[in-house]
Amino acid sequence: MPSPTMIPPERYVDEALAALRPLGAITTRLEDAHGLVLAEDVTAALPVPPWTNSAMDGYALRAEDAAGAAEQAPVVLPVSGDAPAGSAPAPLAPGTAMRIMTGAMLPEGADAVVRVEDTDQSPGPHPLPGRIAIHAAPAIGLNVRRAGEGCAVGDPVMRAGTLLGATAISALASVGRGEVLARPRPRVAVVSTGAELVDPGRSLAPGEIPDSNSLLLAGLVRECGAAFAGARRSADTAEDLARALVEAAQDADLVVTSGGVSAGAFDPLTMLAARPAGPGARVRIGFAKVAMQPGKPQGRGDIVADDGREVPLLCLPGNPVSVLVSFTLVVAPALALLAGHPRATAAAPASRARAAAAWTGPRGRRQYIPVRVVGAPDPLPEPLPAPPDGTGPALPWVEPTHRLGSGSHLVSSLGAAQALAVVDEGSTGARPGDVVSLIPLPSPARPH
Repeated sequence: MPSPTMIPPERYVDEALAALRPLGAITTRLEDAHGLVLAEDVTAALPVPPWTNSAMDGYALRAEDAAGAAEQAPVVLPVSGDAPAGSAPAPLAPGTAMRIMTGAMLPEGADAVVRVEDTDQSPGPHPLPGRIAIHAAPAIGLNVRRAGEGCAVGDPVMRAGTLLGATAISALASVGRGEVLARPRPRVAVVSTGAELVDPGRSLAPGEIPDSNSLLLAGLVRECGAAFAGARRSADTAEDLARALVEAAQDADLVVTSGGVSAGAFDPLTMLAARPAGPGARVRIGFAKVAMQPGKPQGRGDIVADDGREVPLLCLPGNPVSVLVSFTLVVAPALALLAGHPRATAAAPASRARAAAAWTGPRGRRQYIPVRVVGAPDPLPEPLPAPPDGTGPALPWVEPTHRLGSGSHLVSSLGAAQALAVVDEGSTGARPGDVVSLIPLPSPARPH
């Protein structure tokens, strides 16, 4: 069980999400709406298809004019003209046929289309024939798409809350919409704290370290489908941090910090939170100890921007593995809520795996350890514990990405991480063969 001074991860995430609201919907062109969440119910403004058209390349005609046509007894009809796609053809004279392309509007008077393969003509571009021989009798409606058979004007097409992927946007375009109301991408600004941080690739003076957290957070923000609004650094003073936070809030819907949430003598967030709160205070912060490892110290609050908006603030620990875990558990669901996803909740395990190696964890805190998929150990551990749901042993095998396990400073091994393995707070780690839950990590190829 969690310590009385700590709260479960789910409770902390629920409290953080309860303070947020989805961003206001804006009118968005379809070409800009991919990955956004629809904020209105949509009905069809056009029938689909908008007009009766041909489902095949062939010849439009009246079915009765080719009744009785057969391979050995073809019916011959004169050809009155062409019906290419994108044009309104002339009416079809009785007793004639008209060459027609797939998707082309059916001429008035026609009620069937005979495939070119069922005539004496060859497929492909050829001069318009004067006549055709039809080798198969058509029925009324053969190879014809009726106007509105997909949907009629006013039919419901899509519900608010739909994530607008390629197929959804195509469907909206087909029913006559060129723009929709959608939630915009949340703009996320990042502030890294610490006088020791320097640009990556720079030579290090004693005590300095590369600022990997800003790049980590920027990438995670983008992989969640949000918009990265820039990164700032703050020295280890409350004044410098307050300035950086207020600046970051001007063009952001969410500000995320890394570092400075512990009880160190120079942790700037705790110093800023300790300052007397008054009517003119621009930054409000509260802290919590969460029963998770890594990432126990967490903070949240808001920043008053120059335009009066109260921009939410999420404060993560500074060690990179803690940043990854905290982002996955706290920031990612916050971004989903801001973006309008109707069921934004704490990240939940999506699958199970077996531990290929042993690792230790802290009793009383739920452990989230970066892991990668590996081959089964040889020999297999004995006995092999059965999964809790009784399924067979065909589970993937995983191991920590670093031999030191879930140490929150082990950033150099994060590039190999494919998921977070979850070990309950009642355990002290995992043994080879143990079944663990997995939370997948976002990636450029697999957005969160």
